[in-house]
Amino acid sequence: MPSTVLSQIEKTISQLSHDEKIWLIEKLAHHLREETTKNEAGEQDAFESQLVAMVSDSEIRAELQKIEQEFVATETDGLGRY
Repeated sequence: MPSTVLSQIEKTISQLSHDEKIWLIEKLAHHLREETTKNEAGEQDAFESQLVAMVSDSEIRAELQKIEQEFVATETDGLGRY
């Protein structure tokens, strides 16, 4: 069930002209796109922060060195990099 506020908005919108309704839809779409862009930028920033934290973590660096050592033999297997 819609909230009282949404019901009031719907009633008000029904009183708008066609052009005003189009304008309102365009404004809403613009705001939604802005929110999406901000959210995506925030997610990218969070991801980059996590990567920086991982690079700074001595345990993760040690584990990556162990993995690299395990695969040293494959670097000399004659299959060149492309």
